[in-house]
Amino acid sequence: MRRFLAFLPALVLFQGSLEFLAAQSRPAVIKIDSDRVIGEVDAHLFGNFTEHLGRCIYGGIFEEGSPLADENGFRKDVLAAVQGLGVTMLRWPGGNFASGYNWMDGIGPRDQRPARRDDAWGALESNRFGTDEFLKYSERVGAEPYLCINAGLGSVDEARKWVEYCNEPGKTYLADLRRKNGHDKPWGVKYWGLGNEIDGPWQLGHKNAEDYATFALEAAKAMRRADESIQLIASGSSNFGPDSDWVGWNRTVLDRLKTEIDYISLHTYIGNRDNNFEKFLAVSRDIEDRIAVVEGQIKAARVGNPNARPIHIAFDEWNVWYRTLVSGEFNIGRTGLEEKYNFEDALAMGMFFNSFIRHADVVKMANLAQLVNVIAPIFTNKQGLYLQTIYFPLAEYAKQRGHQSLDVFVQAPEYKPDSGRALSYLDVSSTYDPKTRKVFLNVLNRSEKQDIAAQISSVSGAVGSANVWELNHPDLKATHTFGNDKVVRPVTRTFQPAAQDKGFGYTFPKHSLTILTLQLN
Repeated sequence: MRRFLAFLPALVLFQGSLEFLAAQSRPAVIKIDSDRVIGEVDAHLFGNFTEHLGRCIYGGIFEEGSPLADENGFRKDVLAAVQGLGVTMLRWPGGNFASGYNWMDGIGPRDQRPARRDDAWGALESNRFGTDEFLKYSERVGAEPYLCINAGLGSVDEARKWVEYCNEPGKTYLADLRRKNGHDKPWGVKYWGLGNEIDGPWQLGHKNAEDYATFALEAAKAMRRADESIQLIASGSSNFGPDSDWVGWNRTVLDRLKTEIDYISLHTYIGNRDNNFEKFLAVSRDIEDRIAVVEGQIKAARVGNPNARPIHIAFDEWNVWYRTLVSGEFNIGRTGLEEKYNFEDALAMGMFFNSFIRHADVVKMANLAQLVNVIAPIFTNKQGLYLQTIYFPLAEYAKQRGHQSLDVFVQAPEYKPDSGRALSYLDVSSTYDPKTRKVFLNVLNRSEKQDIAAQISSVSGAVGSANVWELNHPDLKATHTFGNDKVVRPVTRTFQPAAQDKGFGYTFPKHSLTILTLQLN
């Protein structure tokens, strides 16, 4: 008996290993029900962000005198690539830059605009690209403009006057100034951010939660006096360091501003510093947790308050960013944040969007940071551009805007990349277009080495036909460059599930992103 007891721990471990291997070998299960609607996938989930930083504006979207630019100074090749990306919203002028920016410097004749120091990133700002240029560019792109006020070194009155300049239809001084600058009709800017990352000590005009809430409340009141139809985005916490109280910041902001704001912002950047692919794509746990916490805080702020406005989450900065992340804002600015993206970074785009779509009832805005050159899907030089690996999933997911997000049942092999909770190798979201009865199934296989077979079933009707969009490459570190941006490209194909069969098998390749478009009968 004693000898048997000595072997018992090893026997239990062996049995556990067998159970784990058996679970890994069983097909995953994905069940689709078009009646289980989470919420509408808002078009503004597919927004972007343009900041006066590095070569995002100058040498990116705007390059006066270039043979590639039009009469406005807009790069035509970049404009076409942006339109192909399906960008629905553009946020501007920052970012950290916004906290030292006076919008009055960027209007009027370009040759008369003052050059200023940019004390956010340690650069010189010519101000040749300003409010009217940005709004004209947004119009050309077909994107909703989103302006972020200076809540750092700026004033309530500056914010109020900016709204008046952009949106006033009457014959006021600022409206006439807009007309003099070439735009007779109001721009009608609907979305306004109440500052950027004001909780961060790195920010010009950094404030504590109480001081920020006091400023933002007065700015919101004054801005709504200029145009009561605008939507306002509060600066949520972006300081997730070990000593930060991001939960307390958001609680204070929501409690003080609940009758004035329509969104609270969150910012998230991720990286693979450990060179651990599966751990890198496990960051969705953190994204999901932050959404859940802030969603609970929104509910807490609104409960028992009949005057509280509906408030949603705006992820108005998100991306992979770590290679050019160094110490100090001026040093970061000198890098230009010219991140060169690889294949695994492209897969991370699917991870982000899957999280946003699964929370489509509360996440109603998201802005990839940024658009061109600076941690961006588009990269330029004087002669042309190339598309980075992350471009393609961004463009493909954007086709699902306006759909219904579905609560999909997923049972798949799990893994533990660290001491945190286990998560599924298959990261899944789904949307449904009731007009066409098409289901879009977005599946990221986070396993570095294992294909995963799945049994997919629909309780909403048999699948008549299916299209496949797949992004895969044998080299996780594969990148693009000028003249060679076809290395990591999606492939498409069709297949026909068995007739009148509500279920079918599909194998998701290792380290891949797959979007299945299923036509329901």
